[in-house]
Amino acid sequence: MNKPTTIAAVVPAAGVGARMGLNHPKQYLKIGDKTVLEHTLGKLAQVPQLTKLYVAVSETDGYFDELDLSGLAVSRVTGGQERSDSVLNALLAMQSTAPDWVLVHDAARPLVEINDITNLIEQCLTHQEGGILASKVKDTIKRGTSHSEETVPRATLWQALTPQFFPYHQLLNALQQAQQNNAQITDEASAVELAGQPVRLVSGRSDNIKITTPEDYALASFLMSQQSKARSL
Repeated sequence: MNKPTTIAAVVPAAGVGARMGLNHPKQYLKIGDKTVLEHTLGKLAQVPQLTKLYVAVSETDGYFDELDLSGLAVSRVTGGQERSDSVLNALLAMQSTAPDWVLVHDAARPLVEINDITNLIEQCLTHQEGGILASKVKDTIKRGTSHSEETVPRATLWQALTPQFFPYHQLLNALQQAQQNNAQITDEASAVELAGQPVRLVSGRSDNIKITTPEDYALASFLMSQQSKARSL
């Protein structure tokens, strides 16, 4: 009998959200009666393939322990200065009972659809290679600083989203290698790419936005209300 594939989720949540201009991290903003982080964890908890959630928060975080996470299999780990540090800390924390695969999702993406997550997992497991949710770029893209210097062909351009999904040891090794080489990486996929490994692009909904600015928060609040209405129909 084949051993079932084990999958853990990591949510890096140690950022301070400086671009929001707040006196507390953006993941603790409320949408309705729950924080952004609670909405995000609630979505992940509905994915049947996930066995455990690891949330990486700052050592000085005084908000996480006040959340209502009853019924969720969540472990708190200490985050780092950069996103990659937080993810690596979480991977090391689960090393003694390492899962086969790890799903990494932004704390500030509460609008992700469960169907997109399960599709990402299924596509990657079928092809036995890591991958990310991404959406095709729709707008005309310009390159430049103060003036447009070039119009960039968009036929092969994608906007990277999360979750991002990789075999546990592949991601662990890629992040450790990137750290040793002082490589500048912005997401898990960039570390895996630097290690010379394939990263599958799996189409996801473009409204899976990351809350970074006040405008994002206003849009996310509206979209979440629309999601709630749709579920109640």
